[in-house]
Amino acid sequence: QLQLVESGGGLVQSGGSLNLSCVAYGLDYLNIGWFRQAPGKEREGVSCISNSDGDTNYADSVKGRFTISRDRTKNTVYLQMNSLEPEDTALYYCAAGYGHYCSIYRWEYPYWGQGTQVTVSS
Repeated sequence: QLQLVESGGGLVQSGGSLNLSCVAYGLDYLNIGWFRQAPGKEREGVSCISNSDGDTNYADSVKGRFTISRDRTKNTVYLQMNSLEPEDTALYYCAAGYGHYCSIYRWEYPYWGQGTQVTVSS
């Protein structure tokens, strides 16, 4: 069964941290990306990690604060989020896509999870 399941979201104060998890059932051989969508805004790419060489990419807005990593033994990709800001509040999705290199463009990802809510209070 092809499925992506996110977890780890929650409510945190500004400056706090959260670690999101994405378990890829049957999709662990693909690139994995993290995306987010705030109310009234388009879904935007946050970060991705390639399957081929573990190369990573980040949106400028999260560079230096977020870290993506992969544990192949658990078919899981993590997004460690530090120094969270209210502007990071969104529904966070993980997605799986093909290609040698990963990107943070949502149209390159055919498989999507249901999302996990992250709320950062000021």
